[in-house]
Amino acid sequence: MAPVIEVRDARPDDADTLVMLWRELATGTGHQARLLAAPSAESARAAVARHRDDPSGRLIVGEIDGVLGGMAYLRQTPLSPLHDETTVMVEYLHVSDHARRHGLGKALMAEAASWAEHGNCPHLAVLAPPVAREANRFLARLGLGQAGMVRFASTHTVRRRLAAEHAPNMLGLLSSRRSVIARRAQLPRSPLVEDPSYADASYGDPQYDEAQYEDQQYDGPQYGANGFDDPAYEKLEELRLPAEPESAGT
Repeated sequence: MAPVIEVRDARPDDADTLVMLWRELATGTGHQARLLAAPSAESARAAVARHRDDPSGRLIVGEIDGVLGGMAYLRQTPLSPLHDETTVMVEYLHVSDHARRHGLGKALMAEAASWAEHGNCPHLAVLAPPVAREANRFLARLGLGQAGMVRFASTHTVRRRLAAEHAPNMLGLLSSRRSVIARRAQLPRSPLVEDPSYADASYGDPQYDEAQYEDQQYDGPQYGANGFDDPAYEKLEELRLPAEPESAGT
């Protein structure tokens, strides 16, 4: 007797089995196993309730004789930023080992195709790990060709790697600066620097005494008895100044 297969939307009481299926998916294919921690039953129940209220997404499960054995996440998304058409993306498609070879995977994909037709979505896409050879062969038999590869990482990892891309340039700059400093250290020093007579203390020598450069050298009789401050010098300058020319209007 053929097993009874049923595909339906997930319910909150499916949370424990959904977590088990997710662990199987992550362990068997390495799909995000190193990046995402396994969800808890509480978070799975909250996610199921959220998906039931989302018209653009569905979390479906498949049962064989009343035993839940597969799941898939469906969501409607634009085909591209420049197209009006939408496509149905199938993610986290997984069938447990005990439920395989009974047509459960085909039943899940048939539900995805029906939902795409109901929403007038002309395209259907499936996200499958590249190491899942059996799943990829199954999808290829359904006419799904490879269109690209999706890579996944934490934001922190990407930011750290981006910063590391600039590290060689910084290291090269520091290395060049160290080379310049080393070359300068090997150059012969100027004899003026080595001569102690040019040390800072030499500028205190009496020959550079500021007293010799005071105004006494400008106190000669040609500048008046009191130098530039003598009134006679001011009168002499007034006599030497040329008269201002008379304007044409006077």
